[in-house]
Amino acid sequence: MELHQLRYLVAVAEEGGFTRAAAREHVAQPGISAQIARLERELGQVLFDRSARGVRLTPAGEAVLPHARAALAAVSGVRDTADELAGLVRGRVSVGMVRGGGVVDLPGLLGAFHRDHPGVEIRLVEAATDALLDGLRRHDLDLAWVGRDGDPPADLDVDVVLDVPLVAALPPDGPLGATVTVAELAEHPVIALPVGAGVRAALDRAAADAGVTLRPALEAGSPSVLVDLALQGLGIAVVPSPALSGRDGLRSVPIVPEVRAQIDLARRRDAPLGPAARALLDRARAWIA
Repeated sequence: MELHQLRYLVAVAEEGGFTRAAAREHVAQPGISAQIARLERELGQVLFDRSARGVRLTPAGEAVLPHARAALAAVSGVRDTADELAGLVRGRVSVGMVRGGGVVDLPGLLGAFHRDHPGVEIRLVEAATDALLDGLRRHDLDLAWVGRDGDPPADLDVDVVLDVPLVAALPPDGPLGATVTVAELAEHPVIALPVGAGVRAALDRAAADAGVTLRPALEAGSPSVLVDLALQGLGIAVVPSPALSGRDGLRSVPIVPEVRAQIDLARRRDAPLGPAARALLDRARAWIA
């Protein structure tokens, strides 16, 4: 019994005839007929009922077909595993990044992954967290870096990428003391990420808990841009604390009670990742660690 015989068996069954199966397998029709006949002789069973009305599986063929498919799937799995072990990951991976997640060096991660696996096509989508979660659930995305405010979704698996406090950033001579409450922030021009960013959701929830509404004077999609705007004296930037790393000219004021920025690396729980996505997940986990 040869693997190509099992492949031809599946092709004839799915295509409903030897001619269409031959076209699918890119071989001559007599060749497929001969191989199926050899397989039938070896098994001692007729697998197809050949008549003027067409080709149909016999009861023996119906019984054998699932095992043929399983054998071919197993061979495909062996090849995928061998490719991964050899570093020959190929294919496509679709990833999402929450707007305002600039404190996560996703370009650096994807660049390193591409250098190791140049045969993998990478698709990147930037969107609000809700849109990215929908993309995961629709199988449009394999992995997504999403903001979180509260517990992670029950139908997804996540790795925590970032869990840091938010701070108020302003020039040294700015109006705030050693700490600031969200209610006090509401009395000043605030520079914040747009609605849809996980950081903004956490900030708005903290404002609602304090009984105030924040109406930012300026919004921008990247923490680094918020910092630049604060450096120009245009307001008080609310950013994750790492956004001020290596940036001079601003004072970092803790927000009390503490408000935290959380970013998770999420993927579906109900479906396995393909080889390329698994390789990127492994790289991302090492990078997170």
